[in-house]
Amino acid sequence: MNLEGRRVLITGASSGIGRACAMRFAQRGANLLLIARRKDRLRELSNVLSVKNGVEVITHGLDVRNRESVVSWLDGLEQPWKSIDILVNNAGLARGLAPLHKGSVEDWEEMIDTNVKGLLYVTREVVGGMISNGHGHVINIGSIAGHEVYPGGNVYCASKFAVTAINRGLAIDTLGTGVRVSSVDPGMVETEFLLVRFHGDDKKAETVYEGLQPLAADDVADAVEYCATRPPHANVREMILMPTAQAAAVHTHRES
Repeated sequence: MNLEGRRVLITGASSGIGRACAMRFAQRGANLLLIARRKDRLRELSNVLSVKNGVEVITHGLDVRNRESVVSWLDGLEQPWKSIDILVNNAGLARGLAPLHKGSVEDWEEMIDTNVKGLLYVTREVVGGMISNGHGHVINIGSIAGHEVYPGGNVYCASKFAVTAINRGLAIDTLGTGVRVSSVDPGMVETEFLLVRFHGDDKKAETVYEGLQPLAADDVADAVEYCATRPPHANVREMILMPTAQAAAVHTHRES
């Protein structure tokens, strides 16, 4: 499926998987709507993509947890930008690895508000237009944590199980409308994810990948691109993408 000229909205686009997805879609000639909290990183990325690929890029500093801001910005888009062809719900995070009875309520709320409610806010505003146009594609970035629970993962895993359920429910809700729904659910990916999870403790974050090669953000972006470029009659409903050295959430092979 040709992506040239398509309008792609990517949340959490300032770094990691979101940034890698933006680069992939720009290389395919898609025009981009990029949102994230870090405006400076978005501006830098926009300049690179516009010059290198000759595509149109709109950026906006936005926290998906703020429903009023999400609605206001999307409602304020002018045509043809209001007609979004592909939505990549990438914004998400993990906070902490404490057992539930010792967990931080603030961390819980940040994960639930971003991973679940933020995804819902953006999707609700975009999918209606896709249905009206008779085509569209929602691609959710889930996680292996949406398929199995690991020690200390309690609320984060719950939020990603919610993404799995939303993904499956949305596919039912949009059946027959021309809208496709997919999820790409990776295992270990080397991004800023662990720095965020461990509240900036880089030494703690580094130990997680010792002795193995995790996925790179571009590996996940490659999978997203694959989903987006299937012919209209075919859809990748769920894709679990893992490093070769990882068999399950807590089962890994590490070189000594």
